[in-house]
Amino acid sequence: MAVERAADQAAELTRFLEAVAGRYGYDLRGYAPTSLRRRVVATLRQSGIPSLPELERRILSDPVLFARVLDSLTVRVSEMFRDPTFYRAFRARVVPLLQAKTHINVWHAGCSTGEEAYSTAIVLAEEGLLDRCQIYATDLSPRAIEDARLGVYAADGLARFAGHYRAAGGALDLARYATEAYGRVSFHESLRGKIHFFQHDLVGDHVFAEMDVIFCRNVMIYFGRALKERVLTKLGDGMRPGGFLCLGRSEHLAGAGRLRFTDFAPSERIFRAGAPS
Repeated sequence: MAVERAADQAAELTRFLEAVAGRYGYDLRGYAPTSLRRRVVATLRQSGIPSLPELERRILSDPVLFARVLDSLTVRVSEMFRDPTFYRAFRARVVPLLQAKTHINVWHAGCSTGEEAYSTAIVLAEEGLLDRCQIYATDLSPRAIEDARLGVYAADGLARFAGHYRAAGGALDLARYATEAYGRVSFHESLRGKIHFFQHDLVGDHVFAEMDVIFCRNVMIYFGRALKERVLTKLGDGMRPGGFLCLGRSEHLAGAGRLRFTDFAPSERIFRAGAPS
């Protein structure tokens, strides 16, 4: 009976994901199944909807409900200067190699609510590169993109963000980049104006071309192996020769990734476009 129930649940999840892809164009079918099932269970619990087939029926006719469900199925975790040693390595090792460029394209793929995109903009501003940069920041979730575009966050995280900033090599006052009022922190237009936020499906949409740096940090940990390799190939196709790929701390290159990128600062998961010699 347990085996039969597991098979039924797997079939329900497959039908649900196919319905989502067919109706809304979001393809979650290559995500790691264990993690996805866990999020589906949490979504059902939060929504009070009794079963996955019932959730499927409702979202197919209710785009507003689907937007909420999409947010719960796709992980939205971000923080200013997340993993400070990564940003310290980026500042020390990658930035000097960008200095010779007259125009720099940067893409934050899977930017969530934007904190890490603003972190990158701050580093580039302090290193005198921001005026030469075009930063694109994208996410699957339209709601996350709206939050990111506003650049407004709860002020109770500012002290933590400032600590991360200093640990990441920042020598100024993080507060100079934002205005605090009424329990909120708003990043200045000097940063927001340099970042183009928009909705983009890393799995199903075309990638951007001619990128010098691609941040795809803590995104592919939720992908199955086949999808991970497909996305790494796409990111390689979007990279200029010698460009940099930045992954999350628990993410590793494998398969297609090892054919497209070489180690640069592997302890901080920074890789460079180009096959091994």
